Amino acid sequence: MQESQEQAPLRVPPHVPSERVFDIDMYRPEGIDEGYLEAWTRLHEAGIPDLIWTPRNGGHWIATSGSLISAIYKDPERYSSQVLFIPKAAGEKYAMVPSKMDPPEHRPYREVVNQGLNLKAIREREPAIRAIAVELMDAFALRGSCDFVEEFSAQFPIRVFMMMADLPMTDAPKLRALASAMTRPDGNTPEEMAEHLDAANRGFFEYVSPIIDARAGKGGDDLISLAIDARIDGAPIDRGKLLGMISLLLLAGLDSVTNFLNMVMDHLARHPEPRRQLAADPAAARLAVEEMFRRFPLVAAARMVAADIECGGVTLKQGEMVLLPTALSGLDARRNPEPWKLDFARRGIAHSTFGEGPHRCAGLHLARLETTIMLEEWFKRIPEFRPRDGSRPRYQSGVVAQVEEVELQW
Repeated sequence: MQESQEQAPLRVPPHVPSERVFDIDMYRPEGIDEGYLEAWTRLHEAGIPDLIWTPRNGGHWIATSGSLISAIYKDPERYSSQVLFIPKAAGEKYAMVPSKMDPPEHRPYREVVNQGLNLKAIREREPAIRAIAVELMDAFALRGSCDFVEEFSAQFPIRVFMMMADLPMTDAPKLRALASAMTRPDGNTPEEMAEHLDAANRGFFEYVSPIIDARAGKGGDDLISLAIDARIDGAPIDRGKLLGMISLLLLAGLDSVTNFLNMVMDHLARHPEPRRQLAADPAAARLAVEEMFRRFPLVAAARMVAADIECGGVTLKQGEMVLLPTALSGLDARRNPEPWKLDFARRGIAHSTFGEGPHRCAGLHLARLETTIMLEEWFKRIPEFRPRDGSRPRYQSGVVAQVEEVELQW
């Protein structure tokens, strides 16, 4: 790992000690071709502090230990959610609520989001969600092979979410492209990335606006209608915030679970022991899912320092950004012994895959159910499988990692 002082054009603030400076690009981490998680966990090498600085992407801190990542997530007073994405210039264009709000402002908006995503509401949808998984798997189970991304993971969570939002599947490609442009924005400079993220954010708003007009006051029970018809302190939600809230639902529902499932299935295809445990008892999937979320984290969001503070022996200045790669939480051996082992009997699982604190992911119940159903139904049909000969997944890092080209055969 090269220290970034060798990169002369990249500025390091004078209050940042030279031994804390490392040349790390969160969108192109060293070793990404070997695997997303493998690339990030290089920051657990001996001698790397729990808090380091990179001058890449406008310059920002990176928390490298699971305990520090967890602590920052849980401390909205010192680490604000007003800017969530890096580079900061791009994150400032992000306009979705309530994820960019701090307590107590965010609470009533979060309660609105929770209406259609709480555990009871998700359990009521289990038969419909399972039917989608079964339909997709039955289309290829007898064939002996599949492109897992194209034939399952890029469809299953998307179809589930579009059903819950009462949106046509024909709109899914457009919405997925917008989601990708926000979580993995193009550009070679912070300013260029900000332009792309802003364009994607506006694209979501333009898509959502006529839907609000069409569904307002109609009493629908889909995710979008529940938000449109909600009241905060007895008043309708401000249109700008409503655009941000519904856009956030779309962003969150169309990207992360797809890539998580890709990572899980590629691993199971290459590792017979956990695969055979699930094949022997598909019902065990319900106990295995939490360990899988620990083992395959793929989000790297950030927080903004709310005021000058001391943390981990260094000074953090107001307005600076701290990146929180969740890969460095669940895969930290100080929190989870033998972290690379997929251990379905593990106790005391510690991870930040869904975030922590007041902004813990509202969609976690849906993600857990989708993963459980996928595993249960898959192992009923395809108990033994492997990677297609010569195939290898491709990884792209970002606010949400992307995993592509997972091809399986049996």
